[in-house]
Amino acid sequence: MSNVFDIYTIIFLALAVFIFFRLRSVLGTKTGHERDPFQPRDNNLPPAGRPPAPGGEVIPMPARNGAPPVPMPADPAAPRWGDMAPAGTPLARGFDAIAARDPSFEPAGFVGGARAAYEMIVLAFAGGDRKTLRDLLAKDVFEGFEAAIRDRETRGEQVETRFVGIEKAEIVDAQVRGDQAQVTMKFVSQLVTATRDRAGAVIDGSPERVTDVTDVWTFARNVTDRDPNWRLIATEAGG
Repeated sequence: MSNVFDIYTIIFLALAVFIFFRLRSVLGTKTGHERDPFQPRDNNLPPAGRPPAPGGEVIPMPARNGAPPVPMPADPAAPRWGDMAPAGTPLARGFDAIAARDPSFEPAGFVGGARAAYEMIVLAFAGGDRKTLRDLLAKDVFEGFEAAIRDRETRGEQVETRFVGIEKAEIVDAQVRGDQAQVTMKFVSQLVTATRDRAGAVIDGSPERVTDVTDVWTFARNVTDRDPNWRLIATEAGG
């Protein structure tokens, strides 16, 4: 009886070892690099915490008791232009119109370039730098600036201008007229500026006082032209 018991014990142990290795070969072993069971397997799904792109699929959630899954709409996409132009506003529609003709248009980048152009133009005008102005201004605007510089030189006057800073630079209008994209900027800056006569006496402004200046400038470019540069086409003093 003891021998029979030993034989059955050995058989059961052998079966247990066989079953264990079969399960191990099918299920595998944990290595510490397994995929999180809650992590989506579709590489096209957005990372956790990020809303899906516009037009994303509806993701069905599993239901209990065998009921059909209840579709849960994905989170709405963020507005295309963010805080710069809320969806549905005239400014957002203007951005859309420009981007439709010029896919490279990006408002935030435009503002950065416009800030630099504003400072360059103001300083070039004060210094009588016609070459810089010609590259940055539309033809009729350049002619107006150049006429003012010429009159100033005839009177023997010199303008001293120093930038303190630009407090605000924001887009207030955007549109497409024909093949011309136009963007209007409002600048609020602080300048130290003074005009001196032939003898060096200050006849306007002050070389020490900081002056607040508000300007509204419109830049434009032909969207059919290979030249990517925007040029100043209109200026006015802001309120």
